[in-house]
Amino acid sequence: MEHREIERKYLIKELPENLDSYPFQRIEQAYLTVDPVIRVRKEGESYYITYKGSGLLSREEYNLPLTESAYETLSKKADGNVIAKKRVLIPYDRYTIELDIFDPPFAPLILAEVEFESEEEANSFAPPDWFAEDVTRDTNYHNSTMSRKTFYTR
Repeated sequence: MEHREIERKYLIKELPENLDSYPFQRIEQAYLTVDPVIRVRKEGESYYITYKGSGLLSREEYNLPLTESAYETLSKKADGNVIAKKRVLIPYDRYTIELDIFDPPFAPLILAEVEFESEEEANSFAPPDWFAEDVTRDTNYHNSTMSRKTFYTR
């Protein structure tokens, strides 16, 4: 199904308090191609194939369900790294912060993402104090770009 993904992405200064009290999921994703972005993802016990259009703050996104065996077959065809991370879901105001804590080779990278209903809403968002630099427009922090690297560098 299609929707427009409107999100901002941030580095963080510090982990929020009581991190262990929030729900989380383990995510593994592999990129079949990065232009256009076509990704397969395992999120908990769910599997998806995703197409993402071009854009930084806002872009088209189509998700279709996969079976576990289709995911296993397609993830072996990854063009680059399979990215693994723990995604912690933290309520903030009327939003949910998706805090991605990356496994090696990208650890100690931690990114916070917040999704919005509109670009106006995204542009007026006031992040919490523990957020650092806004890296929404820095393609180095797109998972599709990271899938082509062998380690995290700042």
